[in-house]
Amino acid sequence: MILFPAIDLKDGQCVRLKLGDMEQATIFNDDPAAQAATFQAQGFEYLHVVDLNGAFAGESVNGAAVEAILEAVDFPVQLGGGIRTLDHIDAWLDKGLARVILGTIAVRDPDLVKNACRAFPGQVAVGIDARGGKVAVEGWAETSELSAIELAKRFEGAGVAAIIYTDIDRDGVLKGINWEATLELANATSIPVIASGGLASMDDILRMTRADAQILEGAISGRALYDGRIDSREALALLRGAA
Repeated sequence: MILFPAIDLKDGQCVRLKLGDMEQATIFNDDPAAQAATFQAQGFEYLHVVDLNGAFAGESVNGAAVEAILEAVDFPVQLGGGIRTLDHIDAWLDKGLARVILGTIAVRDPDLVKNACRAFPGQVAVGIDARGGKVAVEGWAETSELSAIELAKRFEGAGVAAIIYTDIDRDGVLKGINWEATLELANATSIPVIASGGLASMDDILRMTRADAQILEGAISGRALYDGRIDSREALALLRGAA
């Protein structure tokens, strides 16, 4: 079970949004590379990065910050936000990313995702962001009529490395992970699922150690790590003990 610390990039800074609203951004660090190095020093083994500006723009915007992060750490990094072509994927993987996360394009062009999985085996994840159970796209600005499970099933057998499932209604508000929806998705697909959105306290960490949660690849934590609601060393020790 992997606990992924999150670095969300807006205008080159580490921020956390509230309910996916770019106007409700709290800045936690203006040096993303230093923040990444701190997470590595704390014992984390994998980093989750999102280019928030890129998610809206449809192309990489915080590329310099991401490259600085990759220079600062030597553990795997996954990146989402604005990655929408095979050339984008190839360029980022060439810079040292462990895997890319495709979100909006997974809804708009599922064949591109399947082609990417064939071209870059084990290095392509799909981000499924849902509001009220329906998939949201374009930096969460638009909600589709597609359910999270329907979208996941489109990629069965395609070679997707993981699904990052975010409940937007929980994101950044410390209400706890939507365990019911997350585990329902994980049990509906053979693709490994990573929980995102709302991880709030050590109670969520303890919940991750329960038998039914072991189907997950892990969970992502942002605000709760930044503001100290989760003690990183205690959390990592609990999860490693449950492995």
